[in-house]
Amino acid sequence: FPGSGQLKSEDKAMRDLQKRIRDLEEENEILKKAMHYFAKDWR
Repeated sequence: FPGSGQLKSEDKAMRDLQKRIRDLEEENEILKKAMHYFAKDWR
């Protein structure tokens, strides 16, 4: 195996950033649902 299973620093950085994007998108969806829930109660 090239690199003995070690990721290049660029590959690791890219993977970390992609995970961060997924995490933030999930957090955004949760916040949207919460916003709708509280907006509904506010009226």
